[in-house]
Amino acid sequence: MPNQENTKSREIYIEGERETEVARLRVPISTFKLASSNCMLMEGLTSSSDELKKKKKKEEDMEHEKEEKKNSKKGALGWIEWLRGWMYVIHEMLFQRILASHLQNPMPLPPVNDLTCIVTGSTSGIGREIARQLAESGAHVVMAVRNPKAALDLIQKWQNEWSGMGLPLNIEVMELDLLSLDSVVKFAEAYNARMGPLHVLINNAGIFSIGEPQKFSKDGYEEHLQVNHLAPALLSILLLPSLIRGSPSRIINVNSVMHYVGFVDTEDMNIISSKRKFTSLVGYSSSKLAQVMFSSVLHKKLPVESGINVVCVSPGIVHTNVARDLSKFVQAAYGLIPYFIFSPQEGSRSTLFAATDPQVPEYCELLKADQWPVCAFLSQECRPTNPSEEAHNVETSYQVWEKTMEMVGLTSDVVERLLEGEQVGCRYGGTDLAD
Repeated sequence: MPNQENTKSREIYIEGERETEVARLRVPISTFKLASSNCMLMEGLTSSSDELKKKKKKEEDMEHEKEEKKNSKKGALGWIEWLRGWMYVIHEMLFQRILASHLQNPMPLPPVNDLTCIVTGSTSGIGREIARQLAESGAHVVMAVRNPKAALDLIQKWQNEWSGMGLPLNIEVMELDLLSLDSVVKFAEAYNARMGPLHVLINNAGIFSIGEPQKFSKDGYEEHLQVNHLAPALLSILLLPSLIRGSPSRIINVNSVMHYVGFVDTEDMNIISSKRKFTSLVGYSSSKLAQVMFSSVLHKKLPVESGINVVCVSPGIVHTNVARDLSKFVQAAYGLIPYFIFSPQEGSRSTLFAATDPQVPEYCELLKADQWPVCAFLSQECRPTNPSEEAHNVETSYQVWEKTMEMVGLTSDVVERLLEGEQVGCRYGGTDLAD
């Protein structure tokens, strides 16, 4: 019996030891789970901390990159771009007559009886030829000029020469001085008040004061910049209500091959800092490049449904009144190479083609559909061509747009607002415009 009891108690003891052992084993398991959970939490915290550090470092790198980019901002054309640009200019001067030999002179125009066209700078040079040919082809032409008397004298002369050849020319004069942004606003206000359509706006007027010292308009802007870029840009925007009424319509900017050697510094568009020395060539070429860049953004901002297309054209190298400010010696030399240089009538062909050819809107719409970085650009031989490499800089083009809007006293979203029929205020002229 005692032996049985001892055996039994041993069994109970052994069983108790097993339970205790199991209990001991259970404790580490739960402890392991807790430790594992804590470990995962620590790993998560460490991972989050690493991610925050990476994000912060990335932001610091981006800021550093922005600062570096700002400090190393391009200040002029590279010498290869500059050389390529001048080669293009020389090539155009030497071979433009051969390249354009397929064109008739004067250029025959399609029926334009239903068109109303505004032509700036139309008392001399290319503008004069454009206005006369459009009027003789049946268009209603508005001569936008700074000297109305000279324009009225021209109209009288044209009417006398046209007498007996058809109906009297439908042509009128409105005063416009591109050296005054107030004048631009007043002109646009007067034309829009007619509530009539505008089918073609031809921004032809321009200056190139070779050898002259730097001059500023009463608005405070360098004269080349204002006449060749700012004023035409403001006019184009403010006349959008009339262009919408005339849709399908076109804005034609008479540009220049000289934009190939131009460079635009949006922080110094007046060329007054020490970064670049002003010369009339720098002023002219920069203003023409700015016009192409601005036109490219305007082209993008006008939807296909608006029916308004923007085109830049090169008339070639033309003997025009743009050289009126040259010295007598340079003017004499300029006239000694008539074979290479176009006459105003020859120089007007690309603009007339851009203003009237039915395929031009199709080409513009194709560029929009392909999201091409620049607007349509037609050469002196009336064929599509690419503007300069610098003109393809989309970032700078949008900076030119923003800066131009600031300089002419408009908001950067003015196009969208005018297309929606909103009232738009302008710093100049003290007026509101709407469709």
